[in-house]
Amino acid sequence: MAEEAQDGGAIEAENGGATKEATPATVVFTAVKPQLFVDAPKANDAVLFYKAAFGAEEVTRVNHPKRKAEQDIPLILSVELKLGSVSFLVSDLTDEDSAVPVKTASAGCVFCLETEDVEAAVTKAVSAGAVSGGEIAEGDAAAACCGGRVGKLKDPYGNVWMICSPVKKC
Repeated sequence: MAEEAQDGGAIEAENGGATKEATPATVVFTAVKPQLFVDAPKANDAVLFYKAAFGAEEVTRVNHPKRKAEQDIPLILSVELKLGSVSFLVSDLTDEDSAVPVKTASAGCVFCLETEDVEAAVTKAVSAGAVSGGEIAEGDAAAACCGGRVGKLKDPYGNVWMICSPVKKC
C-alpha cells in the first residue's frame, strides 16, 4: 500500500500536483505565438496570403536546412509574422519531419482579428483568396466572437478567421 501511495504521488507531481517538499518556481511568459502548419510546400504561399489579406509583416524566416538544393521550393521550418502587436508562425507540414509536433493540420482553432472596418477587412481577405463564411453578423450572433460586427473567413489553408469590430464599452 505504501508503494502505491509513493507511485501515486510521483504521478501526481508529474502531472502538476504539488508535493510538500517542492515549491514551484514563478514562471513568466512573455509571448504566445500560435503556429500554423500548412501542407508542404505551401507555407510560402500562406505567408504571401497573410501579407496580402491581413497586412501581416514578416519578422523572421527559417528554411529547412536539409532540403536538397535541386528542389525548387525550400521547405519552411518557420516564418514569424506580426499582425498588430501579435506574432504567429507559419510552417510547412511534412510526413518526413519527426520534429514537427503535429502530423496533420489542426482543427478547432479560430483566429479573431479586431478592426474598426470589418467590411473592408473581409473584402481585402476575400480578394486575396479567402472564402467568406456568409454575411457580416451583428448583435447576439456576433457576441460569440468579440463584439459588434463579425465577418467569418476561411483562408486557402483551412484556417478560420473572424474579423471583428471592437467591443463597445457600456
